[in-house]
Amino acid sequence: MSELLKGLNQPQLDATTHSDSSVLVLAGAGSGKTKVLTTRIAWLIQTGQINPFELMAVTFTNKAAKEMLFRITSMLPINTRGMWVGTFHGLCNRLLRTHFREANLPQTFQILDSADQLSLVKRVMKSLSIDEVRYPFRQAQYFINSNKEEGLRPDKVEPVDDFGRTLTEVYRAYDRTCANEGVVDFSELLLRSYELLLKNERLLKHYQNRFKHILVDEFQDTNRLQYAWLKLLAEQGACVMAVGDDDQSIYAFRGANSGNMLSFETDFAIEKVVKLEQNYRSLGNILDGANALIKNNDGRLGKNLWTDQGEGEPIRVFRAMTDGEEASFIIEEIQALRNSGTELKNIALLYRSNAQSRVLEHGLFSAGLPYRVYGGLRFFERQEVKHALAYLRLIANTSDDGALLRIINFPTRGIGNRTIENIRDLAERSGSTLWQAACSAPLSGRSVTAVTGFINLIEKLKNETLGFSLPDLIEHAIESSGLVEHYQKDRDGQDRLENLTELINAASAFVAERASTPSLEPQMENNAEEGFNVTELDPLIDFLAHASLEAGDNQAHAGEDALQLMTVHAAKGLEFHSVFISGLEEGLFPHENSINEHGGLEEERRLMYVAMTRAMRRLYLSHSQMRMLHGQTRYNIESRFIDEIPETILKKINDAKFITTSAAPRPHKPTMVSRNTPGGFRIGQQVKHAKFGIGIIVQVEGQGTDARLQVNFRESGLKWLALEYAKLTQA
Repeated sequence: MSELLKGLNQPQLDATTHSDSSVLVLAGAGSGKTKVLTTRIAWLIQTGQINPFELMAVTFTNKAAKEMLFRITSMLPINTRGMWVGTFHGLCNRLLRTHFREANLPQTFQILDSADQLSLVKRVMKSLSIDEVRYPFRQAQYFINSNKEEGLRPDKVEPVDDFGRTLTEVYRAYDRTCANEGVVDFSELLLRSYELLLKNERLLKHYQNRFKHILVDEFQDTNRLQYAWLKLLAEQGACVMAVGDDDQSIYAFRGANSGNMLSFETDFAIEKVVKLEQNYRSLGNILDGANALIKNNDGRLGKNLWTDQGEGEPIRVFRAMTDGEEASFIIEEIQALRNSGTELKNIALLYRSNAQSRVLEHGLFSAGLPYRVYGGLRFFERQEVKHALAYLRLIANTSDDGALLRIINFPTRGIGNRTIENIRDLAERSGSTLWQAACSAPLSGRSVTAVTGFINLIEKLKNETLGFSLPDLIEHAIESSGLVEHYQKDRDGQDRLENLTELINAASAFVAERASTPSLEPQMENNAEEGFNVTELDPLIDFLAHASLEAGDNQAHAGEDALQLMTVHAAKGLEFHSVFISGLEEGLFPHENSINEHGGLEEERRLMYVAMTRAMRRLYLSHSQMRMLHGQTRYNIESRFIDEIPETILKKINDAKFITTSAAPRPHKPTMVSRNTPGGFRIGQQVKHAKFGIGIIVQVEGQGTDARLQVNFRESGLKWLALEYAKLTQA
């Protein structure tokens, strides 16, 4: 026993050896929660309080479940095969496989992943002749899953309007189809398991008596149905250990409810909350900064991370003039870290929005630094970007068969697989391109109209964009192709729209770089003298080649040392020697959408807390005064999150001069006493002006009738407005 518990600090020991009642363990980042969970399981088994099959341990990833089982076997000489350790979905699948008859399922039922589920939703909606434009497929999929996660079958859903009634009918038809085909989706696994236990008292009693101890990891990420399922299993007195951190609850958009931790305290009559506050990952200044930041959130259960490893280096803050300058600084620091012996794989570059990665990836490409995008795709590999590039490729060259196949029916225009096969067969027989075959194919009915419409669209784009600048050409193609409209209707399309806008920004940057590159004329003259016919590349063709090179170059091979790029959400659960958090500007991080949402700003702050606590030794925070976003140059102020970190632990590497424009006549930055402005407005808030449109408040000066606001408008740029006369409204 002394060996098993050796090395635990006092709170870890208290949590591990807690007995006779349920317990809530508030586990801070890097505080050894996995060690506590696995050691508790080993301790319960070794002391004879339970046998291995009287325990259930729930994790949120298969990786965490495997790690838990591996650690248990390293502590005890037992066979873990058959132990109920796994994810919610994995354990529910096991329950349903064992009791498929009682669950009214075929023994061989299949599980639909997200893509399979979406395909089935599309099939069901088409069979009901539902307008996919008004009722996007993904929105219907979300409607089904969110209701299941609330424990609601179609007959229990109470729609408030015609839109909800239609989606409820889709849900009803989808449920019937799943039953007929013997398939279940991920949400169904949990809902069907819950219903199985709720309706079958004998089965419920069996499992309530079997599981004497239930342990749950990442408890702050549980949704309403998961909590109800756990509560049902524990009703007969099982001891539940809930391990979580309300300060790391960042998945509200997935249905996670950090309030379950507060409910757990009440529902399970928790007498003591064990707090794991000693951090074994990060140095003192990093933890002090994270603690100071998160204290600005209300309603926390409360904890304060500390370490005995020393203060370490201060948190570095870099203010750039432009996003390109920010990327250059980050890359220079990464190269310095690499030269000093830090492997690239131990360095993470984090960003709030996927679209931010484009500027960073371009800098890494230019510097020849290998990198991986963790949990996502490189910019030029993202679906929506590849769709847009395919339109551009076809505009540049109608003989590009690959581009045509990608977009001939995207967005959907009624060109089915059979029609495409007919075009391919004709092209093969005649030795022509698919474009030529499409122009001459003997089609009939709706196929003729659809294919002709596509051909006319591409021809129209070619003609309309003659003489356009490269950014304007791309913007026009993206808009006229229907991609923007398609993703606007997609519930999860905001990130994709941002990436399409970033593609336009990439074109602007490419043109600027091209203009600053020495002219090709001397080289062309030399080649002409030698008998070669050389012409300067068309900007569109040149840009498409550049995109292909960036997409294919610097690919990190398996096992190769590579920098880690990822969103802050993707970074949760990971740790790195050095971490760079980029784009710390009001409106970007915290995101402008969060500021007016209930609880949105606090979730953004938790996200920042998660980002900071990924760093072990070095933490860099950077922001840019000027950034291309949504096709416009934005003038930004630094994120409030930097202000919330004590200056005594910050090292400001530089202080870029305040940007001035003709719209901002004063050459100095106005003194800012508070982020709250007169009239109830606040810095970072999105507002609307009758003449200038939508903008974000970036500065304030003066009081009362003399108060002025500086607003960065999307279309008009920076403007100083007298608050008394501006008649601003909340956007």
